Order: sequence, then structure tokens, then C-alpha cells
Amino acid sequence: MTTEPARGNVLEEQIGQWRGFVRRRQAISAPDIEEMEDHLREQIADLESSGLDSEEAFLVAVKRMGNLDAVSREFAREHSHRLWKQLVLVPEADGGPGARRWRELGVMLAFAVGAGVAVKILVSAVDDEMALLRNLPFVVLPFLAGWFAWKSRAPWRVCAVTAALAAVPALAVNLYPFTQTPGPYPAPGMTEVLAFTHAPVLLWLLAGVLHTGGRWRSHEQRMDYVRFAGELAMYLALLALGSMVLLGLTAAVLSLAGVDLEPFMEDWLLPFGVPGALLVAAWLVEAKKSVVENIAPVLTRVFTPLALLMLVADLVVLLVNGPLTTVDRELLIIMDAVLVLVLFLLLYSISARDPLAPTGIFDWLQLALVGAALAVNAVALTAMLTRIAEFGFTANKTAALGLNLVLLVHLAWSAWLLLGFVRGRRPFTAVERWQTAYLPVYAVWAAVVVLVFPPMFAFA
Repeated sequence: MTTEPARGNVLEEQIGQWRGFVRRRQAISAPDIEEMEDHLREQIADLESSGLDSEEAFLVAVKRMGNLDAVSREFAREHSHRLWKQLVLVPEADGGPGARRWRELGVMLAFAVGAGVAVKILVSAVDDEMALLRNLPFVVLPFLAGWFAWKSRAPWRVCAVTAALAAVPALAVNLYPFTQTPGPYPAPGMTEVLAFTHAPVLLWLLAGVLHTGGRWRSHEQRMDYVRFAGELAMYLALLALGSMVLLGLTAAVLSLAGVDLEPFMEDWLLPFGVPGALLVAAWLVEAKKSVVENIAPVLTRVFTPLALLMLVADLVVLLVNGPLTTVDRELLIIMDAVLVLVLFLLLYSISARDPLAPTGIFDWLQLALVGAALAVNAVALTAMLTRIAEFGFTANKTAALGLNLVLLVHLAWSAWLLLGFVRGRRPFTAVERWQTAYLPVYAVWAAVVVLVFPPMFAFA
């Protein structure tokens, strides 16, 4: 039999979920949300006094809030498996949502064209390939961030502070006196490589501040950005695959007529198509928020067991590869990439899970996945420390060591919270909040690698 405290906890989680959803609606301000929540709680109290239990009262109260039909309808579509569709799904109002979507499409296309023009100018003005790679994220991501700011109506002060913070790594990667490795074929130094590979991570997390409309402290907003990032990756992959097929067929047909498509692709299609695909994919993710079907739960259930098998195989490879001092450096780099991929999968899986659903076998699979990742991380850390003890510190070894330590803390506490959840000792919200609370640590670490490592290792 359900106790009164348990019912109260369930009701508070339902209200918290509703509040988080309403916060994502760009036209509703924080004071309005508080007023709406007060009204919702009053409705729930009245319904409970008439004999309904807390869950029934919550669902009926949302339906009765007639001035929130549009928001409630979207909420219903994302939670249709929990009777939302039957209770609050009402016909769309003519003109409103469609007109807004067309306006958003037009603004997105304007930002996409702007990004393409900026990339075209950069490619025309810069001959050095390394300089082009360094500056490409600083040219493309501001347009995506600008679209975030427009859509979320971020305050101009937040936009200004975010732009100022993004300018710091941009100046660093362009003004630092990086040195090249000596030899017949000079190559960029390791600190330069580390700087331009970590700068996009920092920029992406800064862009998340604008995606949240400046409400980065909100757990729901940060989790929404995690969900957005995962779905954006899926859409980009689909767009890339579809574009490759279409371009391949087009090039094959034109080649029969003696037309070479390669110059057009290099001069125009790639400079405009790549940043354009990023903006289009972002728009698609935001546009499908109101669609009932969500691919996230399906993808996470398919890839979680596969990732677990991959980690077990990687762990076996690390353990049977001989003494840890002989572990190949490239193998350790690949292991780090695998751990980062597993982390993305973990974040995406958690963002896609219904926090009110009971525990199941998939939660145990996630716990096993995190445990296997911890084992791989521990072995990789041991190998790195052994190599550092024998050969000394270098920029890339220090960066790899730091990343593994950051991942270790994240995965270890995630495992502890997941263990408590599957054993019924903690709510799933504790697991969720840890993921989003830890995201700023990655931004800090990326900033350290970009700004501190080059002078620390003499720009080599």
C-alpha cells in the first residue's frame, strides 16, 4: 500500500517535471511559471479534497488550465505512454504554432547562410591549413549560438558575457606563439593540437548557456541541452549519410555528361553545406519537441548493451597486452575516445529516461556499463601513470591524465548513484542532477588545456 509521504514525493516529482517542461517554452517567463505553478497546486488541492488521488488530481488539474492548452498539449505528446494523450491532447489552434515554426525556419536559414558566408570568407582569407582548423569552430558556432539566443530570448547581458568568454580562447589559439616540431616535414606542436581540439568543447558548453536562455543553473535546462546535443548528433549523421548518397549519385550522373562537380563542391557546397547542416539539424531537433514518437529511448536501449560488450572487449585487450609500460600510446588514446563515447551514451540515456518509471533490467545494464567503463578507466590510468613515471610529463600525457581523472570522478559517482537507484535507496533525479551538475567541470578542464597548457609547456 502506498504511504502518504510516497504519494507526496510522486506528486512533487510530477510537478517538477511539468515545471521543467514549461520552463523550456520560450514565451513563458519565470514569474509567469511561478504563478502558473501556484494555480496548478490550488487545482490539485481542490481535486484531492473532492476524493481524487494525487496522480489523478495532477492530470486533471493540468487539463483544466485552459490558458496552457498549447503547453499542456506538447507535454502530453512527450508523455503519451502515461495517459497524457487521453487527458490533455486537444486539437491544434489554427495558425499559431505553424506561423511560429515558419518564422523560426526563416531565422534559422538566415543564420545558416551567415555561417556559410563566414566560412567562405575564412577559407578565402587563410592559406594555412592549421590556422583554418583553429578558427573554423570560432566562425561556425557563434551563428548556432546566435540562433540559440534568438530562440530562447536570452538577455543581452548573458549574450555579451558569453561572447566575451568565447573571445578568450579565440584570441589564445591565434596569438599564442606555438612552435612546430622540427624535421623535414614540420608539424604543429602538441600544445597547438590540444588547444584547437579542446576549444570546440569549451565553445559548445558556452553555447549551451544561450540555449538555456541564460538559465544555466537550472537542472532541467541543462538536461534539455544534453538531450538536444544527443539528438543533434543523430540528425547530423542522418543528414551526412543522405547528402553523401545524393552527392555521389549527382556526381556520377554529371560525370557522364563531362561535368566535374568537385570544384563546385570545394568552393561553394562544403563552405555553405557543412555549417548549414549544423543549423538545419538544430532546427529539426527543436521542431520535433512536440512529436509523440521519440527515438532517444530506442537508441539508448540498442547501443547500451553493444557499448557494454565493446568495453569488456577493450578491457580484455588492455589486460592481455603485456606490461602496462608497453601499452601502445595510440591504444590509450583510442581508449580515451571510447570512454568519452560511453559518457555521451550515458548522458543521452539518462536524459531520455522517464524519472518516474520503475527500475528495470535496462537500469542494471546501465550500471554494468558504467562499471565496465570504470574498470577500463582504471587500467588506462595505471598505464598512463606508469608511462609518466618512466618517461616524464609531456603536454599530451598530462592532458590525457587529466581527462581520465575528470572521467573517473564523473563515472565513479554516477555508478554510486545508479547503484542506490536500482536498489531503491535513491530517486532517479539524484542520478540526473549529478550529470548536469558535473558539466561545468568539463568546461573548466577544456579552458585549462586551451589557455594554461601552451605556456606551461613552452608552446611546444
